[in-house]
Amino acid sequence: MKENRKMTYSLSAEEYEDTPLEGQNEQDRRIRETGSVLTHGKKHTVQCLTIIGQIEGHYIAPSQNKTTKYEHVIPQIVAVEEDPSIDGLLMILNTVGGDVEAGLALAELVAGMSKPTVSLVLGGGHSIGVPLAVAAKKSFIAPSASMTIHPVRMNGLLLGVPQTLEYFQRMQDRITNFVTANSAISHDRFMQLAMNTQELVMDVGTVLDGDEAVAEGLIDALGSLHDAMECLDKMIETEKKKSAAKSAKARKK
Repeated sequence: MKENRKMTYSLSAEEYEDTPLEGQNEQDRRIRETGSVLTHGKKHTVQCLTIIGQIEGHYIAPSQNKTTKYEHVIPQIVAVEEDPSIDGLLMILNTVGGDVEAGLALAELVAGMSKPTVSLVLGGGHSIGVPLAVAAKKSFIAPSASMTIHPVRMNGLLLGVPQTLEYFQRMQDRITNFVTANSAISHDRFMQLAMNTQELVMDVGTVLDGDEAVAEGLIDALGSLHDAMECLDKMIETEKKKSAAKSAKARKK
């Protein structure tokens, strides 16, 4: 069995995707198919969800792109919320952004969860990755990571009419209002960073590194995986104590 497993892992990435592993467990399958893993620690069970590459929405991205498919992520978020055996969600981001509608939908789902949620930005949390990062109840960013804030953009044929500009403005307002409602940055400051013309050569916007994102109030704290997990554990403990107290009060009645 061990020899077969070593041989399988030595195959190319393409062959590995198509090769069934003898005795492959559920965790292997979840990592390969959805990029998520369910961890069982000493005290708590945590769902780890990765948002990587480009967030794929209504249109399929080119095959060479690394993508996160929102139709895969939505059921996972719902499952975390509804499964009583799962105590919390850890969301790890390293994304260039992607489909605005899909990214905002995922962010709204995470923000609407009742269970403890923590996000950790590694590498980058750019564009629509910004709302996703701030959607968790507590957000962390690695010192070497960065986040790009810029206005909404669209590719392809556009009609040069006032209605198009109004549509863009309304979409930008949706993003801005969500970010400012779920972080400590103000509306005016967020738009100032988004409309900055002095930093990006071919675009408008601002790139914030880890400590700058924290200083601006966009992200709660600098931290590593250990910091994010420790914070999530404390949040879960607090939530369990509240639930226990509520149950005890209900029994007395």
